[in-house]
Amino acid sequence: MQLSRRDAMLALSAAGVGSLAGCGAPVASDGPGDGTTTDDEDGGARDDTVGDHELSTLIAVARAVYPSAVDGVDEFVRTYTGGRVDGDGAYARGVADAVETLDEYTGNLYDAQYVDLEPADRVEALDVMSVDVAEPEPDGTDPQRVRHYLVNELLYALYASPTGASLAGLENPPGHPGGTESYREGPNR
Repeated sequence: MQLSRRDAMLALSAAGVGSLAGCGAPVASDGPGDGTTTDDEDGGARDDTVGDHELSTLIAVARAVYPSAVDGVDEFVRTYTGGRVDGDGAYARGVADAVETLDEYTGNLYDAQYVDLEPADRVEALDVMSVDVAEPEPDGTDPQRVRHYLVNELLYALYASPTGASLAGLENPPGHPGGTESYREGPNR
């Protein structure tokens, strides 16, 4: 199944981020330091975007946790992340911290950053870190923060989109209009 930019836009809409007016969500860029900066509490500048490395890591995590039947992951994650982070510096910093935590963990386990691992090792790293059983907590333990900012956010984006929802057998996911025909026919058309 091919994920599209439309899927990412509908997932953003379902998350309550932005709107479909104008149908133009920002796309996370591949360049570091190209985002907006604001002053932090200490008077220094901080970056309110997800940078190149963080975006690459999000794509790698998505490829590890998304079903193998899904294509178009890179563009979907870029579009969703760009819209999700736009204007939300706290979320961008949470993602950056979770990526740093994951990289430290895989550095100790595999002597490499997460994005540099083979696909099977990426899945194994998340399993060994116990991300699959950790409760998602933005201020919790390392596995909880990785679960919250990386895994759960990406899974939400996938299954809130029409294409991803159809993988789970959901006929009419949030933010996807179905109309009276879908209401009358039910899921087993």
